[in-house]
Amino acid sequence: MADSSFDIVSKLDRQEVDNALSQAAREIANRFDFKGTGASIEWKGEKAIEITASADERASAVLSVFQDKLIKRNQSLKILDASEPRQSGQVSKIDIVLKEGITSEDAKKISKLIRDEGPKGVKAQVQGEELRVSSKKRDDLQAVQQLVKSQDYDFAVQFTNYR
Repeated sequence: MADSSFDIVSKLDRQEVDNALSQAAREIANRFDFKGTGASIEWKGEKAIEITASADERASAVLSVFQDKLIKRNQSLKILDASEPRQSGQVSKIDIVLKEGITSEDAKKISKLIRDEGPKGVKAQVQGEELRVSSKKRDDLQAVQQLVKSQDYDFAVQFTNYR
């Protein structure tokens, strides 16, 4: 019998993030408490978002609205790497970088966890920004998924290519 396998990845759904951003921008434009504060949220390049507002509190409130929209669209907040509000002339800005991919150190942590605490006979190998987990038994793979889900990593984790 051939080995069954799946990949552990950290990817973001760009379309869902874009939808959340446009919903947040619409809500900010319509909400009374954001009127006259110059609050806005917009893409800044391929993997970055910029929030601007007249005060630090308003910029943080815009970030919170954006986070709510991401949660409603089943996106993990771990994909966001938001800076602290900073003054830039008359406005306050927050830069957000979208994190994607598993670093080699993080992949080694997961692979060590699987070796130490996972079922016997499960192999994990790093392939670029993802981790391939394989075993002869599908039950072992499901146990590994539960094990990885139970850990609290500082990046979003998804399971793909389950075969």
